[in-house]
Amino acid sequence: MRQFLRFGIVGGSGVLVNFVVFYLANKALENGFDLHANDVFMQLGSTRWNIRWYHLMSTLAFLLANTWNYQLNRAWTFRGVHARSWLRGFFPFLATGALAFAVSLTCMTLLMNPTTPIGLSDSLFDDSTGLRTKSYWAQAISTLIAMPVNFVINKVWTFGKPKTPKTV
Repeated sequence: MRQFLRFGIVGGSGVLVNFVVFYLANKALENGFDLHANDVFMQLGSTRWNIRWYHLMSTLAFLLANTWNYQLNRAWTFRGVHARSWLRGFFPFLATGALAFAVSLTCMTLLMNPTTPIGLSDSLFDDSTGLRTKSYWAQAISTLIAMPVNFVINKVWTFGKPKTPKTV
């Protein structure tokens, strides 16, 4: 139970890092380049699908928050458990995070698209103020949806005790 609570505290701080990075990236796009979160960054071939700026901002926020969370979990939540080097532990943590991030980014894409069943309403989330900014809400909701997946896989795989080889 103690590990779960610590993991939650670290995760909460990681969510804060995630949101701050997303917010700062969004402001940099708007103020520095006159771009917006929902603008197209790149079209995927000749399809109707696009990578949008919010996908990139969310990816940057994930990478920084994931690194932050790994270091804090290693030093505090699962202290004494890790027999692996920093890098050997980080890559499973990153891979686990990437699985949860894929869930999160899928949810975010669905929330940002008003034509999907779970799309956030353009009339309510019209980007007129910070609290009505659709990409902020989509980032928050999708992050919360991915949290349980992230905890379970990290507990079992990333921070699980390494298996000792059996001698015959």
